[in-house]
Amino acid sequence: MSQEFVPNNLEKVPPAPSATPESTASREPVKISIIGSRRGVKSIIYRLYRLQFAEVTAWSPLQPTGKPGEFVSMLIRQISFRSE
Repeated sequence: MSQEFVPNNLEKVPPAPSATPESTASREPVKISIIGSRRGVKSIIYRLYRLQFAEVTAWSPLQPTGKPGEFVSMLIRQISFRSE
């Protein structure tokens, strides 16, 4: 049964199209921020690391937001969009 899908002449099979990443996808930065207590922000960063979302060192250092006891950390990820 699997022989039904094998072409008779392999030379007639067109080669797979080769596409370069530059021609098929565009990249865009996306900023992700975590805002909360120092302990809460660090907890989320480590939880996301365990989920293999991002390395701990990829996040910005904690910065105060101006509200007492509140901090922010940011991550910038590059996402790709395929052109259609």
